[in-house]
Amino acid sequence: MMKPPRTRPDSELDSQHVAFPVSNAVVADILELCKALPVAIHPLSGGCIGEVYRVDFEGEMALDSDRIVIKVGNADSQSLAIEGEMLGYLAAHSTLPIPRIHLATDTLLVMDWLPGESKFSSGAQTHAAQLLAQLHQVTSENNQYGFDSDTLIGGLAQPNPWTASWLDFLAEHRLLYMAIAAFEEKKLSKEVLRRVDKFSHRLDRWLTEPLKPTLLHGDVWTTNVLADGDRITGFIDPAVYYGHPEIELAFTTLFGTFDTPFFKQYQEISSLDEGFFEIRRDLYNLYPLLVHVRLFGEGYVRSVEATLSRVGC
Repeated sequence: MMKPPRTRPDSELDSQHVAFPVSNAVVADILELCKALPVAIHPLSGGCIGEVYRVDFEGEMALDSDRIVIKVGNADSQSLAIEGEMLGYLAAHSTLPIPRIHLATDTLLVMDWLPGESKFSSGAQTHAAQLLAQLHQVTSENNQYGFDSDTLIGGLAQPNPWTASWLDFLAEHRLLYMAIAAFEEKKLSKEVLRRVDKFSHRLDRWLTEPLKPTLLHGDVWTTNVLADGDRITGFIDPAVYYGHPEIELAFTTLFGTFDTPFFKQYQEISSLDEGFFEIRRDLYNLYPLLVHVRLFGEGYVRSVEATLSRVGC
């Protein structure tokens, strides 16, 4: 879940070449890691976790690149270390193009810069489908749903206790967890929470258990995917866990990330059961809608209510 960061520098440190709009301590860590002088720093579209910059260097540096991306968090957060762990896990367990991580602490993430932009030609959508279909062939070793640790989605905690049933996991650790949190934050009414609870206890009327738990990026939408021409160059900002591929595929349609070329290619590799587009897609998108209620407020509550009304809840 991404939105443009607001750059509010703590302080500035002038090297011989450029002023950093981040704290002196962060600059010191970067210079020590790269052992080179920056010539430019550019704010990038970032997420809810931290402010994001591309840093350009000149001359030889300790890293085999003349550009890096840094994410800077606040002192109260452990989110950037978790993000680094998720990216590292995807890099180790999948063929997705993932930025290499050079440093991941609670408040600073340093990684390779990847070329590309979040615009997807038909060819890029086809390539994305191939990559995600391959990702969805990776299964959990214990044949359960969840992850070894809790992760994040849009900076929000995402609990991942290993669970034998996908429907139980979806109900308790996705829908009800996020709805209760939204209610406690006064962003969701008691009545809508009751309706989410009713739906969560009836999931087996519309959804089924998958054959196996598969690895998910967890937050595939436009600004979390990069493309250069007809090739996907990067997947970033994940919310990793093992679940049902359909929840991942559904989210790619919620804000128009991918469309016909993507699904045509995906279904040539891995078929979708009948009824996905007609009903299950919207039901699975209830989870990201609840996330958006917490992140961005009541504007998404009507979409939550409309989804629940479709199934009489």
